[in-house]
Amino acid sequence: MTSPITSADNLIDGKLISSEVLTSSVSPANGTVLGTFSEATPTSSQEAIAAARRAFDELDWSRDRRQRHRALTALADEIDRHSETLVAMLARENGKTAGEAGFELSLTAPKLRYYAALALTESGRAAEVSPGIHMSSVPEAVGVVGIITPWNSPVVLSVRSLAPALAAGCTAVVKMPGQTGLVNGLLHEIIQSVAAIPAGVVNSLTESGDHLARLLVESPDVDAISYTGSTRVGRQILATGAKTLKRVSLELGGKTPMIVLDDADLDAAVPVLVKAITTFSGQFCMTGSRILAQRSVAAELRTRLIEALTAVRIGPGEDPASDMGPMIDAANAERVHREVEAASAYATVLVRGGVRPGTAYYEPSLLEVDDPGKPIVQEETFGPVATFEVFDTDDDAVRWANSTDYGLAASIWSRDIDRPRRIGRALRAGTVWTNTWALVADQFEEGGFKQSGVGRLNGLRGLEEFQEYKTYVQVTG
Repeated sequence: MTSPITSADNLIDGKLISSEVLTSSVSPANGTVLGTFSEATPTSSQEAIAAARRAFDELDWSRDRRQRHRALTALADEIDRHSETLVAMLARENGKTAGEAGFELSLTAPKLRYYAALALTESGRAAEVSPGIHMSSVPEAVGVVGIITPWNSPVVLSVRSLAPALAAGCTAVVKMPGQTGLVNGLLHEIIQSVAAIPAGVVNSLTESGDHLARLLVESPDVDAISYTGSTRVGRQILATGAKTLKRVSLELGGKTPMIVLDDADLDAAVPVLVKAITTFSGQFCMTGSRILAQRSVAAELRTRLIEALTAVRIGPGEDPASDMGPMIDAANAERVHREVEAASAYATVLVRGGVRPGTAYYEPSLLEVDDPGKPIVQEETFGPVATFEVFDTDDDAVRWANSTDYGLAASIWSRDIDRPRRIGRALRAGTVWTNTWALVADQFEEGGFKQSGVGRLNGLRGLEEFQEYKTYVQVTG
């Protein structure tokens, strides 16, 4: 295990570059300064885009699939080698528990290896469509990709876009979040150390503001955008990207309904429902923020959830005794507190968590609501807060689950084999789990219906987001 770093640079054109603008990294657990990191500047942002453009236009990267395979495999090996340090730094700087940070890292290297394998595949088509007329369609890299990464899982979510982009033959500029500047810096060092990645292919900068993000979306030298974050910002990216008709892939917000049917195994369900509310302190697009309980089991489920959520132990992410760490900062904890207080005017507060004054800690809250049109149901809270909603029939469950503008994911709990499939078919959600939650695999796509996104990541479709198809026509004698 290498030592956590206390200063961090940006990666531009194969070099680690310090900035004249330095920002302090602050622990969300206790407010102590962990170190400093270099901020992206207008100049360095332009340099990064120019380097990615030059690398794509001048190197053989987009045509040499074996090189891409070697590079992705080597990067996976280096991330594995530094995984313990990355876990420790995520727990300290991001606030998530060590187990949650370990979960994030466990998903990262396998994703790189999956797309390293896909880099060697060929998926074009060819045919003699009529005598003497030969046609073929083959995929090509779309070009320079701008990747905008959120702070809640910065390592795996940057790689989730970067791996397929590189496998497709693209070059990239990654905008990393300022809340995890030191984690980003170690990731930059890891990428820079991989000799198989040519200079300029991956450029990655940390930014606390949004100058670089806006530049990526606006620049005619950037051919595609991959963004993970809020629906509000996603709409802005889509509107601005339309000016250059660039490819835009968006994974946005969610209000995941956790549907507990009357034949569910509550012993199995309750611990997962609690994790669905508290994982990453609820700062997760797939947070199980809506508990939909069928009436015959609602009373027992309500009692169990109140008991379990009240018992959640809150503390620093690096403390093994912590069930849930702090939120990313005190401002977000206060924001969630205000939203819960506002909702208490029309909802029954079953568990009133609340914010610890002057800290980023927010204890879980559970509010019972009888109208799915209320703001606490309709709007993404992005914190450890869930609503408790009681329904009668399976049709009611579908109608209530589909009642928001979001459609990223859903979970159904039942001992029946066919019933969850019938209900799942009617749900407008990109991922539907049965008797589990947050289970993803690299080879299967994830993404949202409705205002939870555009496009897909993971799987074959994740690669196609970074490809264009070209058709060749040849007439022979």
